[in-house]
Amino acid sequence: MLQKALLEEEVQRFIKENQKKDLPALILKGSPFSHIKIQEIATQIKGMRIAEKKFPLFFNNPRILYPPKLNLEQTSSQITAEYKSELVNGSSGADLTGGLGIDTYFLAKKFDSFQYYELNKELFEIAAHNFKELEASNICLHHGDSLDILKQTDQKFDWIYADPARRDEHGGKVYHLSDCTPDVPEELDFLLEKSDHILIKTSPILDITAGLRELHSVKEIHIIAVNNEVKELLWLFEKNWRADCKVTTINFQGKKLQKFSFDTEVKTLNAVLSKPLNYLYEPNAAIMKSGLFTEVSTTFGIPKLHEHSHIYTSETLVKEFPGRIFHVTDIKSYKDKHLKKILKNKKANVTTRNFPDSVENIRKKYKIQDGGNDYIFFTTNLENEKTVVFCRKANLA
Repeated sequence: MLQKALLEEEVQRFIKENQKKDLPALILKGSPFSHIKIQEIATQIKGMRIAEKKFPLFFNNPRILYPPKLNLEQTSSQITAEYKSELVNGSSGADLTGGLGIDTYFLAKKFDSFQYYELNKELFEIAAHNFKELEASNICLHHGDSLDILKQTDQKFDWIYADPARRDEHGGKVYHLSDCTPDVPEELDFLLEKSDHILIKTSPILDITAGLRELHSVKEIHIIAVNNEVKELLWLFEKNWRADCKVTTINFQGKKLQKFSFDTEVKTLNAVLSKPLNYLYEPNAAIMKSGLFTEVSTTFGIPKLHEHSHIYTSETLVKEFPGRIFHVTDIKSYKDKHLKKILKNKKANVTTRNFPDSVENIRKKYKIQDGGNDYIFFTTNLENEKTVVFCRKANLA
């Protein structure tokens, strides 16, 4: 049952005053309110701490309520929810796995009417309260199994969205699409009867090739990273789509957006290889997840160091590259007898790509301190020689 006593002015003041305090110590002290448990207060504090960074719009509204932390783990961030909303629009839409309602709230802005479905009673009540506080008046809420409800109606939508639950009945994580709830591969044909356009969010660790084997009618795949960490995969389905799909990679890096798209039906030549030149390029995490390494080389006209190194190089600067860009200051063979002396006690950021040793072992071996403005890449060149490339961040001004 929704604990609306948490919204009382005195309780809200207590929560705000203790938002940054040590939570275990606060719980030990117990609740200062006879009608509210300290665990309920702790849940709100944990939720606010997550919301402050993950979905600030909710955090900035003092009357928003939060579910237990476990329910927030799969919840989309505001930045990814807003991105999803740019992919859809229409008269009617539906979120089959509403949860806390972050995605629902932003998606609903692109539709005249929007349906929210949620099986968990507590989450349903919290979302209903929060939508009211956020004045999201075009959202209609349904408590129950979304597929069961849809199978009893003739209603159709312009778009259907789902974020299948990635935990089993015991709370353990599952990783295959067919183990999630709802089972998208099993229910896809039914969903495409209800809408010509489907948007599905899946785990960032889902293997894309495996997903394509399980699914059909996939028109687009969007790989979304935030600050160079892949957060989610988005699958766009279109009824009767039979062509190859388009892959788009997105990396929200601070205030900048790195975007790269490639139509998989376009065939590319093998990537050109080169020894390190003036500039070195390291793809962002979304590119690495996509596997579009040759496509990046072809699109930007920059050679790779090695077929399997996934590091690029060029004589002149390519500012729009989707990843980190470095200016090469020196190149050494890994066999160089002076390398140990050069690296000893040096402060630098170490990266390995297509290299037989780990960053940790390299640091220990050469006594390299972490940090600083220098970047050192241990990699393999086009002649299969182990090489060490010394860099600094490129000046993009």
